[in-house]
Amino acid sequence: MTERTLIVLKPDAVKRGLVGKITSRFEDAGLKIVAVRLTMMDDALARRHYDDLEERIGATAFAAVCQYMQSGPVVAMALEGADGTVAVVRKLVGATFPSDAAPGTIRADLCHQGKRADGTAVQNLIHASGAVDEAQRELALWFGSADLFDYPRADEAFVA
Repeated sequence: MTERTLIVLKPDAVKRGLVGKITSRFEDAGLKIVAVRLTMMDDALARRHYDDLEERIGATAFAAVCQYMQSGPVVAMALEGADGTVAVVRKLVGATFPSDAAPGTIRADLCHQGKRADGTAVQNLIHASGAVDEAQRELALWFGSADLFDYPRADEAFVA
C-alpha cells in the first residue's frame, strides 16, 4: 500500500533558497515526489488550507498566518511512500516550534525563527499534513488527479 501527503515550503524557505535542501531530505528518506507546484497563495486558498487553525489560535494570529503565507511564493508537493508516510514526513519536519524540534529535523536544522510575539510559529519553513485524512483534504486543495504522477523510483526494485 502507498500513502500520500502534502508539504508546503513556506515563503521563508523559498526566499532563503532552501527548496532543494529540504526536498532532498524527503527524497533521501525514500519518498517520491508525485506532484510539485511553485505558486502564490491567495487569501481564499490560505483560509481553506488553514481553516481548522483559526479556532485554535484566534482570529488575529490566524490572519497573521494567512498574511505570511501570501508574502511570497510557496512550493507545494505531494509526496508518496509506504503506509505511514504522513508520520515519517512529520518526523522529518520536526515540531512546529523550531526551539522544540529534535536535532536532525528540518525545522531544528534550518529555521532561524521560533515564536512570534503572539506565540504563533509562522516562519517555520514548512507545512506538513498532520494525519492521513488531513493529507487527503489538503492534497485535493492543491492538486487535481491529473497533477499527480505515478512512476517507479529507480531504487524501488531494491526495497522490500
